[in-house]
Amino acid sequence: MRLPTARNLTQKASLNALAAALDYGARLVVGFLVTPLLVRGLGETLYGVWLVLGRATEYLTVATGRSTQALKWTLARQQHSTEVIAKRRAVGSALAVWLLFFPLVITVGSVVVWFLPTALHLPPGLIVITRIAAAILLIRLIANSLAEVPRSILEGENLGYKRMGLSAAVTIAGGGLTVLALHLEAGLLGVAIASLITVLITGLLFLSVVRVKFPWSGVVKPTSDQTRKFLSLSWWFLLWRFVMMLMLASDLLILGFLESVELVTTYSLTKYFPEVLVQIVAAVVFGITPGLGGIIGSGDLKKAAMVRGEIMMLSWLIFTILGSGILLCNREFVRLWVGADHYAGALPTLLILLLMIQLILIRNDANIIDLTLVLPRKVLAGLGGALGAVVIAAILVGHFGAGIVGMVLGLLAGRAVLSFVYPIMVGRFLGTPMRSQIRAALRPALLSSGLFALTASLGVWIQLEPDVGFGAWLRLLFLFAATVGMAGLVSFTVGLSQEQRHSIAHRLSGLANSFSKRL
Repeated sequence: MRLPTARNLTQKASLNALAAALDYGARLVVGFLVTPLLVRGLGETLYGVWLVLGRATEYLTVATGRSTQALKWTLARQQHSTEVIAKRRAVGSALAVWLLFFPLVITVGSVVVWFLPTALHLPPGLIVITRIAAAILLIRLIANSLAEVPRSILEGENLGYKRMGLSAAVTIAGGGLTVLALHLEAGLLGVAIASLITVLITGLLFLSVVRVKFPWSGVVKPTSDQTRKFLSLSWWFLLWRFVMMLMLASDLLILGFLESVELVTTYSLTKYFPEVLVQIVAAVVFGITPGLGGIIGSGDLKKAAMVRGEIMMLSWLIFTILGSGILLCNREFVRLWVGADHYAGALPTLLILLLMIQLILIRNDANIIDLTLVLPRKVLAGLGGALGAVVIAAILVGHFGAGIVGMVLGLLAGRAVLSFVYPIMVGRFLGTPMRSQIRAALRPALLSSGLFALTASLGVWIQLEPDVGFGAWLRLLFLFAATVGMAGLVSFTVGLSQEQRHSIAHRLSGLANSFSKRL
C-alpha cells in the first residue's frame, strides 16, 4: 500500500479547508442578509420560536444513530486502502444502522413535535402552527441524516474539497427560498419548508459528486458481525452527538424554557458575531482532521502530534485576531444589523466569546480522539461535563434569575473539566505530556487575555454616528479591519515562535499553490 506524501496531505488539507471556508463564507453572507428579514418577517416571538425549534430538533439527530460519523472516521482510517468491497460494506453498515434507528427517530420526534410548543408557553393561536413547523423540521432531519452518507464518504476519503462551490451555491439558493417565503408572507411554515427543500437539494448534489468521483461507490450488504461492530461504534457517536447537542443547543433551550423566547432572540443576535468564530475555526480544523486520520492510521504518532500542534496554533491565532475585533465592534454591529434593543451588553459579549473559545479547544481534541476510534472515555467524560454545565446554568437562570450572564457562566464552569481531561487523553495517545502542553499555551493565553481586555474596554466607548446607512457600515468595517490587522500583527510577532511563524507561512504557501493548480 502506498502511503501519502506530506505534500499530498498538505495539499488535500489546504483544499479541504478552502472548500469548508467557502461553504461557511456563503452561510455567513446568507445568514447576515437573511436574519434581519427573519426577525422583521416573523417578529421577535416567532423568530425566537424558530430558533428553539431548530435547536430542539437538532437533539433528535441523536436518535438517528449517527452511523454516518462512524462511516466517516472508518473511511478516514482506510482512505488509502484499495479494498473496494470493504468500503462498500462500510456504507452498507451505515445504512443498516440508520434503518435500525429509524423507528426511534419517528417515535421520539413525534413526542417532541407535540409537546414542545406547550413547553414554550406559547399563546393558543400559535400552538398548531408551531407543531406543523416542528413536523416539517423532523422530516428535514430525516432527509439530512440520509444526505450525510455521501458527505461522509467525501470527507472520510479526505476529498471534501471535491464539492467545492456546490455547497455554497445550495446555501445561497436556500437563502433565496427563505426570502421568497417571507416575501409571500408564508410565515413560520414557509421558512420551515424552504429549509427542507434546501436539505433535499444538498443531498442530491452530494450523491452526484460521490458517484462521479468514486468508481467504487455503492452498497454491499454487510455481514451481521460488521453491522454489530458498526452499531457498537455508532452508539458511542450517538452519545457524543448528544454531548455536542448539550454543548451547542442547550443555551437557547435553557433561556427559552426558563426565561422567554424574546430573551432567546436577544441572546442569539448578540452571539451571532462571536459564533462566527467557532464556525471559521471549525471549517479550518475539519478540513485538516481527515488527513490527520491517515497519519494516525499509518502509525506516525510523532507527525500526528506535530499536526495537532498546528491545529491548536491556527485555532488560537484565528480566535485571538477575530475575537479582538468582535469585542470592539459587536455592539455597533448589532445596532446597525437588527437594532440596539437586541444587544445584550458588553459583559455578556465577553463571556459568550470565552464560551465559544472554550468550545473550539474542546472540539479540536474531541475530533482527534475520534480518529483513534476509542471513544468510551471521551464520550463519558463529555457527557458528565456537558450535563454538569446544563445543570449549573439552569440553576443560575431558573432559581437565581441570572439571565444570559448566569447561563453562560454556568456553561463555562461545567465544561471546564473537559478543557483538562481531553488534552490529557490526546497527550497520552500522542506522547505529549500535559506539562509541555501547558507550557506551550502560557504565552499565547497571556497575549489573548491582554488583547481581549483592551478591546472589550474600548468597545464600551466606541460609538459611531446614529445613522444606519451604508456609510455607517463602511466605518464599522474599517474599524473592524483595523482592529483585526493590529491584533494579527501583535499575535503573529509576539504570540508565535519563529518556527511557528515559518509553519504558518508554509501552510499558506501550500494553500495558494493548491488553489492556483485548481484554477
